[in-house]
Amino acid sequence: MTLRSILVTGAGSGIGAGIARCLAADGHHLILTDLAAASITELAQEITNAGGSAESHVLDVSSEESITSAIAALGRPVDVLVNNAGLQHVSALEEFPMEKWELLIQVMLIGVARLTRAVLPGMREREFGRIVNIGSIHSLVASRYKSAYVAAKHGLIGFSKVMALETADTDITINTICPTYVKTPLVDKQIADQARSNGIPEDQVIREIMLKPMPKGVFISFEELAGISTFLISPAARNITGQSIVVDGGWTVA
Repeated sequence: MTLRSILVTGAGSGIGAGIARCLAADGHHLILTDLAAASITELAQEITNAGGSAESHVLDVSSEESITSAIAALGRPVDVLVNNAGLQHVSALEEFPMEKWELLIQVMLIGVARLTRAVLPGMREREFGRIVNIGSIHSLVASRYKSAYVAAKHGLIGFSKVMALETADTDITINTICPTYVKTPLVDKQIADQARSNGIPEDQVIREIMLKPMPKGVFISFEELAGISTFLISPAARNITGQSIVVDGGWTVA
């Protein structure tokens, strides 16, 4: 296996941190980025203490200046970009603050485009690159009270398809992993928000809103997402590009 330099956004917690730990254990060098400096510094130290290789950089994906500064400060080129940074707000549109709506789009769609644009020249120069977008089941289906999140995640698939065509002339691929719910702090907050919005207990949210649509009925693990990422960055996946890899426990089968 060829070892790569992998930049993960939103690596301070949740899916980003989980994927980073798994990929570091495989021997890859991890470039951990997040707004939470303490979290990524701690994770980089954890990876290093375990014998792995990592560096951390504060990064605001909604800021062109922050992206330019972070890329310039990197200790090595970016072979693989994992666009994972995200946030959620659960609210009916009439009560949804528009500044919050815009922030979700900035982070999960425009930020992906900004960072992808920043690393593409280096990938083209080296004639290799892998971009893995962390989408969602909400890249494919909708849920009430998540208009901004669903819009951003749907847009991510369209963006990936366009970039697949624009990078088809070299060994660069871009794909989107679309999981259902992964048990993270973000999802824990969603459980509470959904309980409030729907007027039901939190355990009912888990059973009837989150897991009920999944025939397999279980949360997705970090290891599953890291394993799919490992495949997508491998030579075996060089002709898989612009695709949505759906990890939904059977949700969209019917």
